[in-house]
Amino acid sequence: MSLDQAEAAAPPAAGPAPRKPGRQGRGATGLLRRGRRSGRWWTPWLFLAPALLLFLYFKFIPMANALTMSFQEVQPYLGNKWVGTENYATVLQSHGFREAAWHTLVLAAGQTAGSMALGLALALLMEGQSRRLKFVRSAAFLPVVVPLAVVAELWRIMYHPTGDGMLNSLLGMVGMGPSGFINDPDTSMASIMVTGIWRGAPYDMMIILAGLTSVDRGLYEAAKVDGASRWQRVWHVAVPGLRSVFSILFILAAIRGLRVFTEVFLLTNGGPDGSTEVVMTLIYKLGLEQNRLGVGAAGAVLLFVATLILTVVVQLLRRRESK
Repeated sequence: MSLDQAEAAAPPAAGPAPRKPGRQGRGATGLLRRGRRSGRWWTPWLFLAPALLLFLYFKFIPMANALTMSFQEVQPYLGNKWVGTENYATVLQSHGFREAAWHTLVLAAGQTAGSMALGLALALLMEGQSRRLKFVRSAAFLPVVVPLAVVAELWRIMYHPTGDGMLNSLLGMVGMGPSGFINDPDTSMASIMVTGIWRGAPYDMMIILAGLTSVDRGLYEAAKVDGASRWQRVWHVAVPGLRSVFSILFILAAIRGLRVFTEVFLLTNGGPDGSTEVVMTLIYKLGLEQNRLGVGAAGAVLLFVATLILTVVVQLLRRRESK
């Protein structure tokens, strides 16, 4: 037999075995399982632990204590007495609480609508990448980072009711008489509303600016070619593109309005004649000034439930529209 015939008759050399599909995926899964068994899964929780402990101690434990106190007659140093839903009945049957709830709803609705509308207008005016616009946006955002106590004191000075007050001086230039602002029951609520809009609008502006970057620029160009005016492009292109942003802003602004306390407390403390009394200031007075901690806790729980219901309803409506 020749050498060529012997090579032809020899069996082929065994090559590498073909790799089964999915072997690499099973290896990665095995490494992940071994990593979990070795203790690596708790590494992210280790970094989150300090923040979670702070939330637990300063937020969730007080919330649980408030829920318990709402069913009790709190008697410091004497022991609490279980009264069931009596505190809730006292709150709901109180004429002062109903007035405070109405004032809270009016203030929340006005501040929500005003801050979103002004924020949209500011966002449309400051949209762009110019360096000057970046400086103007930073300056417009300053009311958000200024402490609320400073903001309230600033507006208290501007709302000085005499003729030589800052805002009354401006009104005098256009021939209008001096106003009492926060000292007048007819204008006190509107004055606090303006303060809340002035502080909340820049925050809404920044979120709307972020949302405008996701709007397709081709739609603007198509609308312009079709002869749409600037207002029509805003209404039919920008506003529909910001629908999800508006839903988020509505929830945030509504919660901010329902929980309003500091500006009311510092500007009017619920006055004059209870015209600006809101739920939070009423809870503060019941709990800390009148020492009716159980009734105040019941009011706080009711406010939390109202906020939760509002959030859930908005989320359900948002999901229904997205389907």
